[in-house]
Amino acid sequence: MHRTIPALPVREMDAAVAFYTGRLGFEVLHRDGGFAVLRRDEAVLHLWESSDEGWRGRADFAERPIRSGAESFIAGTASTRIEVADVDGLYAELEAADVLHPVSKDGVGDTDFATREFATLDQDGNLISFFRWV
Repeated sequence: MHRTIPALPVREMDAAVAFYTGRLGFEVLHRDGGFAVLRRDEAVLHLWESSDEGWRGRADFAERPIRSGAESFIAGTASTRIEVADVDGLYAELEAADVLHPVSKDGVGDTDFATREFATLDQDGNLISFFRWV
């Protein structure tokens, strides 16, 4: 196997693209309506708009909460981990951008499973962890 490309659900594509480019430093490789491909260095992310509000009025919502797969409540339920070369340098950059997850406000942490990492949340609440192996 080779590279994986996570696909994260977002509520509103314009806001998501603005966040990922303006605050996390990604560039847009492709944008088509409710879908975008972003890259920073070698890391690639796909964003897909989960903006279907039809679930709010469906009588069978309790039995079948997901029908289209793009229901708006799905945004913010995903997570991904991105390996980086300079986790401390990226931490400093993203700390200045004020996008750190509350658990990472005190700095980059060392885990008992041999990583050094920190986390952020996108504008919808998707968790993005940046790490390096130690």
